Amino acid sequence: MRSSTTAVHDEINWRGDRAVTAARLIAEETAVALSYNGSTHAVMMATPADLSDFGLGFTLTEGLVDRVSDIVSIEVVQSDLGVEVQMWLKGDRAAALAARRRSMSGPVGCGLCGLESLEQARRKPARVAGGGRFCAIDVVEAMRALAPLQVLNQQTRSVHAAALWQPASGIALIREDVGRHNALDKLVGAITAGGLLATEGAIILTSRVSVEMVQKAATAGTPVVIAVSAPTTLAIQAADEAGITLIAIARADGFSVFTHSHRVILPKETLHRAAS
Repeated sequence: MRSSTTAVHDEINWRGDRAVTAARLIAEETAVALSYNGSTHAVMMATPADLSDFGLGFTLTEGLVDRVSDIVSIEVVQSDLGVEVQMWLKGDRAAALAARRRSMSGPVGCGLCGLESLEQARRKPARVAGGGRFCAIDVVEAMRALAPLQVLNQQTRSVHAAALWQPASGIALIREDVGRHNALDKLVGAITAGGLLATEGAIILTSRVSVEMVQKAATAGTPVVIAVSAPTTLAIQAADEAGITLIAIARADGFSVFTHSHRVILPKETLHRAAS
């Protein structure tokens, strides 16, 4: 059995001093080329699903365009070698991207190279304003609600998820991929394509939080990022600069707030500093 996202593979399980043959669903991973106006910009290894969302989200979060209207069309084309997401940009944006590629030192196959890659890695995130306040228990309940919606991960146990959570309605949207960056790009693309508002909710991640993940969330205008794993120092710095409430190490028994804690309502009587 095979679908666009999974395939069945035989395996031998060793459990309790016994070897048993079985079949397991494995997550598909394929090469996805992102091309603009006929020229390949990057090749990513990704789950071959929601690729229009992926192309749109990647284009926005990487700052290749400022507005969705700069993208003329998106087409997903299958081939024997993988999948190509063909995007066509308006003339001025296409010219700017071509100039950027010409100015890059070194081969462009690495995605970001040379001097420009350092500038891109430390680019100042968009400033996020607004965002409502919510109780601590809301965060815990949002994390509990995420796992049952991770259909592909339930089948394979090998993919990440990114979800949009809204206080009034719960998890409104979820995207999964073998790559954590890809899952978030797909989510941002789906939010944009669906005309959903990310400014009053939170993005939930099943991965660690690196600086790129914060930059992508800021592009979507999301005021809160909640993650299962811990953040890096640069992620904390970027979240602070962007005005994003960064919540990490979010588990069933609690979580940690690293930046802009004013959006999380914590009972004052429970707040105390641990002994050093």
